[in-house]
Amino acid sequence: MRKKIIAGNWKMNKTPKEALELVKILKDKVDTDKSDVVFCVPFVDIIPVAEALKDTNIAVGAQNMCFEDSGAYTGEISADMLLDIGVKYVIIGHSERRQYFNETDKNVNKKVLKAIEKGLTPIVCVGETLEQREKCVTVDFVRIQVKSALKDVTAEQAGNIVIAYEPIWAIGTGVTATSEQAEEVCSAIRKVIAEIYDLDTADKIRIQYGGSVNGSNAGELFGMSDIDGGLVGGASLKEDFINIVNYQE
Repeated sequence: MRKKIIAGNWKMNKTPKEALELVKILKDKVDTDKSDVVFCVPFVDIIPVAEALKDTNIAVGAQNMCFEDSGAYTGEISADMLLDIGVKYVIIGHSERRQYFNETDKNVNKKVLKAIEKGLTPIVCVGETLEQREKCVTVDFVRIQVKSALKDVTAEQAGNIVIAYEPIWAIGTGVTATSEQAEEVCSAIRKVIAEIYDLDTADKIRIQYGGSVNGSNAGELFGMSDIDGGLVGGASLKEDFINIVNYQE
């Protein structure tokens, strides 16, 4: 059985001081036995948050990374830099990176390959716009994103990847995909992974849902057979994140 994984994506929120205040509230109240828990924090917060979490089972994740090891890439952060300060996970291809910073499927794939090479666990984000959903091309679009992200990734490597399905129309809007809508796409993601590799590999990969997850809807969403937890945005900055992690089916 796949263990759930619930990651908080803090986005561009919390100074180091504020981050420590939030970690102090959350760290002893979330259940890490039932689910793997990850705090994906801004770069400037990683060192103090990692230090504050060193005696817990909560992992630290980054929100982005470069696909090169080093060099003239002003403003970028390498996988080695992240590893050296205790990072275990890295979000790759979030829709906000794609929308505001012009990340392409090709760049996402390069980052996935680099993360795997270095031993980081990538949380690969996929998801459709409202226009794409209304045109009934959600599954086709997400399949392309998954195939592109996993290009040149072996079956053994793929088994350690986390995929986060985040419908763009549900991110930060307060609108949540129904559990049936989320399950339909997460199931389609698992099917395309089986097509690329095999059923065993598809069964190993953990698939999260993200998009206005909160303590009230987490249990229903995470209870679906192909949803293995969540990538949580705004609610991860509040005490409600405790209710999400400690959800009841």
